[in-house]
Amino acid sequence: MCGRFTLTDPPRAISERFLVDALEPFPPRYNIAPTQPVLVLRADEHRRGEKGAVRRIGHLARWGLIPSWTKDPSAIPLLFNARSETAHERNSFKAAFRHRRCLVPASGFYEWRRDGGRRGTPFFVRPTESGPIAFAGLCETYLAPDGSEIDTATILTTAANADLRCIHERMPIVITPEEAERWLDCRDSEPRDVADLLSPAPEGFFEPVPVSDRVNTVANMGPEVQERADQPGNEPPPAQGSLF
Repeated sequence: MCGRFTLTDPPRAISERFLVDALEPFPPRYNIAPTQPVLVLRADEHRRGEKGAVRRIGHLARWGLIPSWTKDPSAIPLLFNARSETAHERNSFKAAFRHRRCLVPASGFYEWRRDGGRRGTPFFVRPTESGPIAFAGLCETYLAPDGSEIDTATILTTAANADLRCIHERMPIVITPEEAERWLDCRDSEPRDVADLLSPAPEGFFEPVPVSDRVNTVANMGPEVQERADQPGNEPPPAQGSLF
């Protein structure tokens, strides 16, 4: 799963890597939690860049998808993640999967390893190469009873790769810049046309770094939550063979 992530790369780096127009300046965010606003990128069919590539627009959305048919958002679970294996057929996600796929830019994410009855040990999972990445996401606009519109989003997950399986069984899906156009093309493609993108990141793409439990508290929003905390028992165990 992905219950916390970070976006510390500057807007310019995101714009250049993912062909995004007119991103407003924003400060680095080190501890993004569900229900908070997150940056999402969507295709803008009215603008095309080099070689005819569709440009993208960025906007904020609430992290936690609210299906358009929902009458009472408080009566449904907080849908900040969606299992990629079933999202195309679940009522909560299938319309967004077909018509409103998006990218969620990130600089890494946090995951907790459960050690028996102990409280989870947190890790900052960061890309081994510099620069922003993007998670596969789905967007939905919810029309509230008062007439206001709320843009919402969720992050798609899949089975963890061998590097991260020792920490958690799930991980967010990463969409590369080269595959971004295909993922965002909801006009000329259907869910089956992007099914091959719903796979774990290759081994070596991420590096898990043990951090302190400061990240557990949403109020801790500074860079200190990413500081390495090398303490006995807090190091990631070696990757093991496939469990699937």
